[in-house]
Amino acid sequence: MKARFSFEPQLRPFLDRLHREGSFEYDCARAASLKNAIEALGVPHTEVGALRVNGEAATLQRMVREGDCIEIEAVKSGSDPDFPSADLRFVADAHLGGLARFLRMLGFDTLHRNAFDDDEIRRLADAEGRIVLTRDRELLKCREIARGAYVRALKPEAQLAEVAARYGLAALARPFTLCLRCNLPLKTVDRAAIADRVPPTVYALHERFVRCPGCDGVFWPGSHYERMLSALRSCLSALS
Repeated sequence: MKARFSFEPQLRPFLDRLHREGSFEYDCARAASLKNAIEALGVPHTEVGALRVNGEAATLQRMVREGDCIEIEAVKSGSDPDFPSADLRFVADAHLGGLARFLRMLGFDTLHRNAFDDDEIRRLADAEGRIVLTRDRELLKCREIARGAYVRALKPEAQLAEVAARYGLAALARPFTLCLRCNLPLKTVDRAAIADRVPPTVYALHERFVRCPGCDGVFWPGSHYERMLSALRSCLSALS
């Protein structure tokens, strides 16, 4: 059955080149939902915002009918209205290790391993309600993934700015509260208890130390802390 589609400009790079200039007719599979039809055209459902069919609001579950005029907007930036900010937990695919590290620096629970395959990412998204971050548009079309983002930028700093803008992270950040290796909350540790675990000069200069309950690492706000904090500020400066 034929329907006419009109995608917002931000979504057009997902489309075949023949469909990027404006509205177009498309032969949909019989009994296709809007989700089916939109994803068949190349746009993952996670990138879709408001939908209108024949001028009326619609959902991705609506069935496509002959002669429908379908308007598709891109998802809007800002905090997700359907989920509390405390539920902003991520899983990043194997190619986004730098982004995952930056998100952990900001204090956002982010799972990442080079060994993650698509099946494991889908399982984590479904079981734990995590937001999937990936540059694989086909992965984002999977029904187990309710929330996700196609990361357009190639460099980690730009990726962080992109994800932070989309989910309103700047106002929610709690820098250096998670272990960058283990993704676990850091715990304040009694200074005297770690006296033999840090260099004497470090012990003399700092009053506050934290420990990871996973890897047992001990950390303090040294020169590396200032460098990382500067990098984070630079990434988020456009959002403040």
